[in-house]
Amino acid sequence: MPLRTKGRIVVNPLERLEPPPRVVDWSLAVAVAILVGTGLYSLVVGEASGAWVLDVHAIAAFALVALLVFKLRRVSARLRPDSLTRVRAVSVLLAVTSLGALGTGLWWAFGGSVSVGPWGLLMVHMTLGVAVPVVLLWHLRHRYHSPGDATHQGRRTALRYAALVGLSALAWRGQRAANDLLDTAGSDRRFTGSREEGSGDGNTFPVTSWVADDPDPIDTDSWTLQVTGLVENSGVFGVDDLGLGDEQVGDLATDAHQRAVLDCTSGWYSDHEWRGLAVGDLLDTVGPRGSARWVQFRSVTGYRWSLPVEEARGALLATQVDGEQLSHDHGFPMRLVAPGRRGFQWVKWVTEIRVTKRRDASETVAIFVSGFEE
Repeated sequence: MPLRTKGRIVVNPLERLEPPPRVVDWSLAVAVAILVGTGLYSLVVGEASGAWVLDVHAIAAFALVALLVFKLRRVSARLRPDSLTRVRAVSVLLAVTSLGALGTGLWWAFGGSVSVGPWGLLMVHMTLGVAVPVVLLWHLRHRYHSPGDATHQGRRTALRYAALVGLSALAWRGQRAANDLLDTAGSDRRFTGSREEGSGDGNTFPVTSWVADDPDPIDTDSWTLQVTGLVENSGVFGVDDLGLGDEQVGDLATDAHQRAVLDCTSGWYSDHEWRGLAVGDLLDTVGPRGSARWVQFRSVTGYRWSLPVEEARGALLATQVDGEQLSHDHGFPMRLVAPGRRGFQWVKWVTEIRVTKRRDASETVAIFVSGFEE
């Protein structure tokens, strides 16, 4: 509201930036869509060229903070306990969920750390972030308004938008500068937002598994690596065939080295020297056919992920990390090392490789149900 001082009306600074109510409402929906979209896409960003996705996510978060201030300032009177209705209760739930997602994200960015049972702070943030659009859709069932009026608000609204985005970008840069100045845990983050843990120290880096993946230790005497699909020479390779780094066995010696960063979507990264079987050597041995386009790596748990053939040639099936034999929890006897990919794509406990023409569409479902049958 305008403030009155000694006969003069003083405009509240927020009102200079605040767009019209309908514009604020639809801007909130757009901001949520951007945040959810960039947040989900960021889970597969493993190379610095994709860092812009995380930047857009952060700027949208600061913009959402401002939009929520405008929204709550306008509707706060309706949210008093004595004024609550069933519909307004959903609005309160949406506000709480949104503020929770924003708060946990900002706390992580500033170096904070909180655990909720087995979940770390970043996982709590992602869970709340996914819940926001669900509650928002529920909210829109009762509070939907046509966006028509929001698209004809004129030059002043456009300027307000420009100012809002500009200030959000400045806040984002300011947050990063504050981290560096105060030397918080948030200053030592990779472009993905992950923090360093256990680099160069063998098997001491964190153990994480997707959903229900928790197999019993694998007996190497009975373990085999199968190669099937569009290859000239499909086969089954055992420990003696591969040597596991101890000896030269034809073209399949497991003494290839590669330094690569394992960047987990749960919020940590670790840089290691990996040793094992070069996937390129394996493919040269089995001979992919001309129609081959994808290489799928399958775990003993049913978990699986595919890489394009040319990318797969640069990958490694690791048996050791920093000179130590991989532990069972980290995927022994073989785990995929896929540089530039996120941790959930580094398949553990690999038992089969399939070379295919088309990517297996079922693998995006399999990663959520793998391990339950074990």
